[in-house]
Amino acid sequence: MTGTSDPEEVFRQTGWPGLRARLFHFYFVLRRPMTLGVRGLVYDRASNAVFLIRHTYVPGWQLPGGGVEIGETLEEALARELAEEGNIVLTAPPVLKSMHFNRRSSKRDHVGLYLIEAFSQTAPKRPDHEIAEAGFFPIDRLPEGTTPATLRRIGEIFGSERISAYW
Repeated sequence: MTGTSDPEEVFRQTGWPGLRARLFHFYFVLRRPMTLGVRGLVYDRASNAVFLIRHTYVPGWQLPGGGVEIGETLEEALARELAEEGNIVLTAPPVLKSMHFNRRSSKRDHVGLYLIEAFSQTAPKRPDHEIAEAGFFPIDRLPEGTTPATLRRIGEIFGSERISAYW
């Protein structure tokens, strides 16, 4: 080992030390995989409404989002998911409001919640193989079937609820 704390330098090693470092990293990824996701709370201040989606494969209305792919930043994943699930384009950087441990998904799943107030929607989202319905809903009139986690996140951002460490 080189004695550096730079993880990238470990992969620049050659010979046995470099191979050993790569094998250890591969073992660690297989043994202790972590998943990371993003959700966007898209808020239209003018109508006091939030954007929600309903998937075709899980029940309930929820915030748009999904998994961070290999090589993506959190913001890149968020932008991709918003475009795919709502035809929504960010027009300014989103604000990371909180990070949550999603123990219902796995023992190592974490979700970053972003508040988006600067955006445009290129067209209303039409149903497809993944999204059954999507739209903006006034905060005081959310659709029946809004998931408990979605209600908690909205309450944490716009109400007086304390931000939970858990999704």
